[in-house]
Order: sequence, then structure tokens, then C-alpha cells
Amino acid sequence: MRIVVQRVKEASCTVDGKITGKCNKGFLLFIGFKNDDNQDNMIKCLKKVVGLRIFEDENGKMNRSLKDVDGEILAISQFTLYADCKHGNRPSFTEAMEYNKANTMYEEFVEMLRKEGFNVGTGIFGADMKISLLNDGPVTIILDTDTL
Repeated sequence: MRIVVQRVKEASCTVDGKITGKCNKGFLLFIGFKNDDNQDNMIKCLKKVVGLRIFEDENGKMNRSLKDVDGEILAISQFTLYADCKHGNRPSFTEAMEYNKANTMYEEFVEMLRKEGFNVGTGIFGADMKISLLNDGPVTIILDTDTL
């Protein structure tokens, strides 16, 4: 499982001209699953996302978590996080999880985030999504269960 975490002032997802999800101050999460991902991977990533202390405290140090700042989340599925560009210029996506299973895991992960008490906006799995964001910092963190 791979997640790109972007600290944002705001973010939104639009599909066919309609906003499907948005968040104010918080995290924009791009979430990808690979073939052998499982529930343990999701729990590991959930703990890391919830625990990340990348918001500034009163001293200007990144020391506060999403909960500490009453942050929100926009969670976007993105299989292209598993693009393999080793051979040629056209990416291969053989490591990316099969569509239906990835959709199920994405929905489960979003529900896990909601159970943690977060307001979570979403895109539409598999749709042509347009993402708008105002990155804060910028701060971008890459989480990968292979290296956590």
C-alpha cells in the first residue's frame, strides 16, 4: 500500500463538473494498492496517517497531528502510484491491485478513517477525477508499507 500525503489548506475532487468530495485544512491522500496488500497494510497506514505530526505548533515546529488541528481528509484512489517505469517510457501497472479488490480496500480504508473521527471526502473510484488543492508548506510525505 502506498499513500502520498499532502498537507493542504483545502482540496477538492471534481468528476464531470460536480464536486464529489472536499476538505478544508488537513490531508489530501492519494492511495494506491498493490497485488499483495491486505488488512494489516491498511491498519499500518491508518496508524501512520493518524499519527503524523506535520502541522505546526505554537513554536513553528511540525509537532501536531491531524486530530490536534481538527483536520479533514480528502481521500483519492490512485493506482498510478504503482507505475513501473523501468522499461521504456510507457508505465506498466502490473503491481497495481485488480480493480474490484482495490475498490473494496479503498472503501474499507475510507471507512477506517471515518471511524477515527475524521470528516473524509472522496473521489469516485476509477473515474476521471480533477483534483484541486492548495498545498500548505508545501509538505508532502510518501508512505509505503514496504518501508514502514
